[in-house]
Amino acid sequence: MVGGTAPGVTHVYPIRFDTPIRTGRLVLRPWRPQDGADRSLYRRLMADPDVVRYHYTDVLDATGSDERLAQRDAVIDGPGGWMNLAVESADTGVTVGDVGLAWMGDDHRQAEIGYTLAPEHHGRGYATEAATAMVDLAFSVLGAHRVTGRLDARNTASARVLQRLGMRHEALLVQNEWVKGEWTDEAVYAVLADEWAARPH
Repeated sequence: MVGGTAPGVTHVYPIRFDTPIRTGRLVLRPWRPQDGADRSLYRRLMADPDVVRYHYTDVLDATGSDERLAQRDAVIDGPGGWMNLAVESADTGVTVGDVGLAWMGDDHRQAEIGYTLAPEHHGRGYATEAATAMVDLAFSVLGAHRVTGRLDARNTASARVLQRLGMRHEALLVQNEWVKGEWTDEAVYAVLADEWAARPH
């Protein structure tokens, strides 16, 4: 892994995250667009109306899904850029979802996380475990001061993940965005570096 700096030091882009991240039960590693298992899992995610209900992207066919997967890489190209990693079960080697991290810029040292898990793997704490690793990465490698999670306010399952991370609910932005033909409310959760360091382990 390259690109990590201490807080306040300017990053050199692109920032690459090629080395897999291992947690207790998961391996977070770059997506493999040419791998049949990765491609199949991602197609199923993008074809499921319940999975993409609160995404900006609507349901995608196989072609659209493959094109989107080809763009998901483990690289932050510049301020505001996202990197995405496949979430894999360490025990089985099965790909179970996607996790992402955005670096908003060096001036304010803000990062944002995102995650999507396949429905058959819900309820096992995988989203919390993968998201925890992304928050750790933001603080320890990127030198973030603050990490946020932003979501459609109706997405209560995702909100529970952020709450389990110890993020505070900071804002409800009423009818903040026009998404998929309707005005939607946006909830904002966040945690600071010193709060994250002081949390119970």
